Amino acid sequence: MTTSIVTIETLDDLRTHLQWAIELEHSTIPPYLYALYSLDIDRNLEASQVISSVFVEEMLHLALAANLLNAVGGTPSLDKPELLPPYPHTLPHSDSSIRIDLAPFGAAALEMFLVIETPATAEALPQADGYHTIGQFYAAIETGLRTLCGTLGEGAVFCGEPKRQLHEIHFSSTAGNIIPVTDLASALDALKEIVEQGEGAARTDAWDGKKDVFHPQLDEVAHYYRFIELKQRRRFRTGDTPQTGPTGEAIAVDFDGVRPMRINPKVADLPAGSAVRIAQEQFNNTYCLLLYLLEDAFNGNPTEMNTAIGAMFTLKAQAQALMAMPTGDGVTTAGPTFEYVPLDDRS
Repeated sequence: MTTSIVTIETLDDLRTHLQWAIELEHSTIPPYLYALYSLDIDRNLEASQVISSVFVEEMLHLALAANLLNAVGGTPSLDKPELLPPYPHTLPHSDSSIRIDLAPFGAAALEMFLVIETPATAEALPQADGYHTIGQFYAAIETGLRTLCGTLGEGAVFCGEPKRQLHEIHFSSTAGNIIPVTDLASALDALKEIVEQGEGAARTDAWDGKKDVFHPQLDEVAHYYRFIELKQRRRFRTGDTPQTGPTGEAIAVDFDGVRPMRINPKVADLPAGSAVRIAQEQFNNTYCLLLYLLEDAFNGNPTEMNTAIGAMFTLKAQAQALMAMPTGDGVTTAGPTFEYVPLDDRS
């Protein structure tokens, strides 16, 4: 059975798919945070560094997707139920082959991350909807951008207000470059930043062209290959390729040094008024506040990024409190549920 190729043919199509890019980038954040929260850092420092570096870069990709959408006259939307569908669910607008769970760090979580970040093959065609790999989705956006600029002209495509663009002053981190998007060249740079950090600088290359944040003497590999390093417990070194796999120094990974958080927890799992449920509800309120602040930042108030960063620290403290609470089954501890809270129900 063959899948028909879906393309981006109008400016409205482009705006729709760039909103999908925001939803796609966000969809990776809760599972990465859940696995990160589950780690005993004293026993899994390397795994913690890897997952935290990927999380920060996914936040950058979210901001870049918002810059792209703003540049073409769209309106980024984050504070809505579609951003937090019930778990498990599939990667948004994909071919439904990529399942996302909230799971503690371990072999199953690593396999899920590898499936999410799998590079597109050299022969994979751009696919705007029902994509099998994230690279195919972004290739379709690039093709759509180039086609529309050719038919409508750059001025008609990049019609957004430049003042809505996020700059380095608004999103300063070691994760990469926040690129203001004003024309085709800067849009292609933004797409390149997203794809290279996820898949590598080329479809046959493991490296993303930057230095490792935690090991600045080393070149950095893309997300997929960072997870390969954790799976194989060994680093990539100069000369290694996707075919050779990592042949460098060993990485210590302790699958027992993980908090036994429940997989795909839900607020409804526990009685109303129970301590765990109240703590989960508080976390969800804060996470939805984060989505609200990010939406505000992406829609003309970029200074709200600082407030959003503060909300992230609150989330971490709330998650740590949850992880200390038993669920009552004698085996698992509680974890955040990442469920959407309507604005009128927020405390």
